[in-house]
Amino acid sequence: MKTRYIYPILLVTLLLASCKQDKTDIIEPRFIASDRPYATLYSIDEETGVVSVADSLLRGSKVEVIVNAKYKSNKIVYLPLKARKGPKRYAMLPNLSTDSLALVLEKQLYVRTPASVLADTASSAIAGQVEKGRQVSIVGYDKLQADGTVHRYKIQVSDTLGYVYSKYLVPTQEEALSRYMPEKYDSLHLAIKNRFGAGKAIDCDFFPRPKPEFKDNRMPESCYSLYINFSPANLSKIDEYIELAKQTKINTFVIDIKDNECPGFRSEAMLKYSPTNYNRSTKNGEKLYKRAVSRLHEEGFYVVARITCFKDSYFVKDNPECAITEIETGEPFKHNKSFWPSAFNRRVWEFNVELAKEAIRKFGFNEINFDYVRFPDRMTKIEDRIDYHNCYGETKVQAIQRFVQYACDEIHELGAYVSIDVFGECANPGYTTAYGQYWPALSNIADVMCGMPYPDHFPDGFYGIKKPWNHPYEILSAWGQRVQARQKATPTPAKVRTWVQAYHVMRHVDPNGIDYNAENIEKEIRGLFDAGLTGGYTTWLSSSNINKYREQAPAFCIDYYAETMQQ
Repeated sequence: MKTRYIYPILLVTLLLASCKQDKTDIIEPRFIASDRPYATLYSIDEETGVVSVADSLLRGSKVEVIVNAKYKSNKIVYLPLKARKGPKRYAMLPNLSTDSLALVLEKQLYVRTPASVLADTASSAIAGQVEKGRQVSIVGYDKLQADGTVHRYKIQVSDTLGYVYSKYLVPTQEEALSRYMPEKYDSLHLAIKNRFGAGKAIDCDFFPRPKPEFKDNRMPESCYSLYINFSPANLSKIDEYIELAKQTKINTFVIDIKDNECPGFRSEAMLKYSPTNYNRSTKNGEKLYKRAVSRLHEEGFYVVARITCFKDSYFVKDNPECAITEIETGEPFKHNKSFWPSAFNRRVWEFNVELAKEAIRKFGFNEINFDYVRFPDRMTKIEDRIDYHNCYGETKVQAIQRFVQYACDEIHELGAYVSIDVFGECANPGYTTAYGQYWPALSNIADVMCGMPYPDHFPDGFYGIKKPWNHPYEILSAWGQRVQARQKATPTPAKVRTWVQAYHVMRHVDPNGIDYNAENIEKEIRGLFDAGLTGGYTTWLSSSNINKYREQAPAFCIDYYAETMQQ
């Protein structure tokens, strides 16, 4: 009799257990996915079923969801998030991913700022260029940042596949085609004349570029800098330069790592892109640089590496297809006793940036200073005889700005700053320079603008100053005032750290020109600071002769910034 009651009892027990299990929450981990940096969270009224926007959560956040408590409304499925306290929140099912690498839901975006497409994330190799307003397909990304934004999108456009920094892409074409504060800036740049054919100022990009601050790499508020060339004779006596600097206010050193036909050390970038530069560099250069930069850092100095970009005869020898050439012969064009890689050519961009990154990694430079970031000067009368090999149809001012943009993006990744050398002429109002340097366009992107207003480079009577090379204070003060006007024409201006003449007036300019001794160098620097250019100075003395620097040392003992701030 007892046996026949066992089966019904077991059945009831199983049913009760089943019912109890259905009421138990099934919790599983998920990641917030979205087509923007955050995903919307919702509240649901249990009585009316009304769904309301309640909150948001950063893309990439890890959450726990109750997977057996789905709620469906208007064909949309919501899942509740497990919460320790507070009201219950729901996320839409597409915003909950089981794959931590599949969190970016954007399918297409538009190019707001023309940008280089990087071939991969391991190097600075360039796969192509995307222009303003272009639609691109999103096929991946490298990583999410702390604020939920993508670092670099992997994009596909026509036959180009690669990575673009997210800051240059926007959701709509209307936003992509817009200009930054046109009511303020467009009239300024439209007024600039293209008298030398280098391009219209208005065709450059002026969206703000906030200047970085790196926690472990602090740039002095004002850099008082000595220049040292690549010579092993100079690098080997770095302790003498340090001893001199410590007796003054010098806090920065600028050291060559590649000048035209003067490569400093045998770098991997040279071996890959320019074997001649590699073979002509100093065999023990790496050892010299390591010791020099290490000693400078030990003593608390900020250290800058100088690289000459688009004047490089050795690079042209190895890469003649990248050179500016003569149309008639097809041979590389020699200008000012040197061959020039075309600033339109991306291979030369890659070379200089890869060299810069290698110098940062190997030696720990705080900043990269790029010189000859321009096309050759004095070319207006022979432009019809020259082929620049302009493969992307850019103007000169666009190409130079875009190189600086690419260089800053790549070098900032390593926590180092970028400064750009420009001719003093760039301070002149009213036109874009013939060689492609337009001050507001470059200052908007670079961290530091390093003008080269050497007094003996100004013609007699310039700014109304007779023999300006004999009036260092007056000429640099007048120049500095014009720089300030250029700085106001850009949303995010760079610091200004100026090269000052530390050599005797050149004989062909004036055999009776003054000697640039301590007194006259001080006048130059005071002219700059009195004009409001307080970012500092760098001495241009090509020989880097330490005895000459010792003679000039009284000019380096003054804290010009502190004096200016006290006024």
